Amino acid sequence: MKFKLTTALVACGLAMSTTAALADCGIEGGSVRILSNDFEALHVIADAAKTCANDSVEVTSNATTEHKNIQVPALTTNPASYTVPIVATNSIVPLLNEDLIRPLDAYVEKWGQQLLPQQLIKVDGKVMAIAFMANAQHLFYRKDILEEHGIAVPGTYAELIEASKMLKDKGVMEYPLAANFKPGWNLAAEFVNTYLGTGGDFFKAGSAELDIDNANGIKTLETLKAMTDYMSPDYVTYDTNGVKPIWEANELAFATSWGSRASAYIGVDSPAPEIAKATALAAMPALMDGGVPSAALWWDGFTIAKNISDEDAEASFRAMMKGISPQVIAENQELAVWLVDGYAPTPAADGVVANLQGKARPYPMVPYMGLLHTALGDNVIEYLQGSESAEQALDDITAAYNTAAKEAGFLN
Repeated sequence: MKFKLTTALVACGLAMSTTAALADCGIEGGSVRILSNDFEALHVIADAAKTCANDSVEVTSNATTEHKNIQVPALTTNPASYTVPIVATNSIVPLLNEDLIRPLDAYVEKWGQQLLPQQLIKVDGKVMAIAFMANAQHLFYRKDILEEHGIAVPGTYAELIEASKMLKDKGVMEYPLAANFKPGWNLAAEFVNTYLGTGGDFFKAGSAELDIDNANGIKTLETLKAMTDYMSPDYVTYDTNGVKPIWEANELAFATSWGSRASAYIGVDSPAPEIAKATALAAMPALMDGGVPSAALWWDGFTIAKNISDEDAEASFRAMMKGISPQVIAENQELAVWLVDGYAPTPAADGVVANLQGKARPYPMVPYMGLLHTALGDNVIEYLQGSESAEQALDDITAAYNTAAKEAGFLN
């Protein structure tokens, strides 16, 4: 399936207008079953949606890091196991490809008056998802350590690596840098981030033909490899959840992680309050002076399953309107960069906002990007560990992608 997507996310900025009034849920019946990733901002939304439950309305949620693996089979059953898949820029694509979610235009017209234009994710002219937050990976750094050693906040990868080397050489920290390099989805995301910083595109114009086996691909791999010189040998175990305890243990000066986790790093309720106080956020480094931040811009939002009753679909949409209402967001401003009416950026949003201001590029939302993401996740680690060359790694990635794309009908 090929589709055309439009959203104003990248251009929306963060200037939100006044909040709309929140009515009672007013749902007379139905079942709302939410599937989502597992982090605090999504917990808040699900908990707010659950307040719509009553004797005739059931609202349940499953927050799991395995949501991307669950969603397609769970929505393929009839009726679907979940009525509300909470998705991100890439995880909506398999649901679109398999025709597992329904258009939301009628629901938006009837119950979505609070929504802003940038929240409407349209595919082929139809609203297929409601975005409620922007997200991106960015740089976390210890401002106390940088100030003590006279180090400027790195604006490029070369500066990040130079600063890490200085701290290691001085004996300040043995491994001052961490990133989400766990093979699979996380490592692939790091490649995507860095490649976007080259200014190159992943595919040849107007086609599914891969276009990373070039100087941009080599530069991306070499940059990731250079980072590992200042990372723990355990970096192959580092995912989004794995880096935070190491940060709180005072073992890191730099990390790249998600904006959606920033509030947990800098919050007053941190288990390491002094480190939280010394933690600051910046844009993802650029690959070159004057370049854009090497980060993919994402949105998170919700969709409604196709294989469910109209009653459950209506109840689900209305419960999610409660979940992402301006009042709920106003009480949880620090948890995310919200794309919701009335949001004003907090310090936890500094990194994502800096990416936006630096004109970071969006994650490519084409049907075959997921196939590339999988090929990257399976074939980058051998190069990082020194068992093959960058050229061989790119050959392996290309071969794996081509096989999958041909099987899926995207390539002849």
